[in-house]
Amino acid sequence: MTARNPHSRHLAGYAALLADAATTGRRLSRTELDTLRGFGEQAATEGTTLRQLVAQHLQITQSSWPGPPATPADVMAVAAQAIDAMAEGYDHAQHFAVRQQEAARREFIDDLLHGRSNLGRLAERAERFGLRLSYAHAVAAAQGPDSYAEGDEVPRRVERAVMGRFGERQILLTTKEGRLICIAPGDQQDVLTYFAKQTHAATDGGQTAIGRSHRGAGGVVHSYEEAVNTLDIAVRLAMDAPVLHAADLLVYPVLTRDRQAMADLVRTTLGPLLQARSGPESSLTTLTTYFETGCNATETARQLSLSVRALTYRLERIHQLTGSDPTHPRNRYTLQTAVIGARLLNWPTQSL
Repeated sequence: MTARNPHSRHLAGYAALLADAATTGRRLSRTELDTLRGFGEQAATEGTTLRQLVAQHLQITQSSWPGPPATPADVMAVAAQAIDAMAEGYDHAQHFAVRQQEAARREFIDDLLHGRSNLGRLAERAERFGLRLSYAHAVAAAQGPDSYAEGDEVPRRVERAVMGRFGERQILLTTKEGRLICIAPGDQQDVLTYFAKQTHAATDGGQTAIGRSHRGAGGVVHSYEEAVNTLDIAVRLAMDAPVLHAADLLVYPVLTRDRQAMADLVRTTLGPLLQARSGPESSLTTLTTYFETGCNATETARQLSLSVRALTYRLERIHQLTGSDPTHPRNRYTLQTAVIGARLLNWPTQSL
């Protein structure tokens, strides 16, 4: 026995509608068009494809072609009206479903990256988006000259490249607070490295930070926070490497974990530089460059466009003001730590 078409009642009504409208030469009323739109929405929610619907209606149009006085022009005009209304309803349902899915995805991402929601429930929701939170995951965060949102050209370009290369590997790509985010299994660093390469190109030189691999839903939050904090540190310390790994910069979170202690060190060690005639900025730049070159006076002088003699004078002046000699191993560590702290705390621009 042939299975009954689930739309047979509607199709029979369409055949009668076609005959009536085409025979009288009238066009479909607003009520009739609304009914067809409603049918299109219903069919979309039931999983019928638009191609199937159009084929069914064209078949009915052909098999139930009204005779005289209906003209071919009248028949096709009514059929076109009907199919157009039905397709409009179908598209509306599809767009609504996409918006619902996008909203659910955004809500899940917000809950995941902020550690909200019950962990068990979060793990269940994660599987809908290709993540198994019982495994370890790592997060990469990238930022460029602009703020990015899902649907923008840059995120879509990066997603096409990553998915085209790796396919379905339990990867989640999204945006958060203007940054591009990639969540991948912790043992698949090649995914995050490739993501970093693609974002660097797509954002015209953007920078990516990769957090360490951690297990569970809380681990995703931890890795995400590591990546974001690493980007913040990179800005404060003027690090221009295209890819930064949180694991390589763990000393900086340690230095700022006790902010009050670091602020005290900066004030006590570098505070006297405020008495310098030109302010502390020149001395801070000199010390930063000196320490970054491994305390190589010749290379420091070259980078600062100074003579070695002029550099020596600057270092001696810093010694006089602070009481700490940058060239002496005993004082060097304290001064270098204070200089790093000043940059992390945005001193002296921001008072401590």
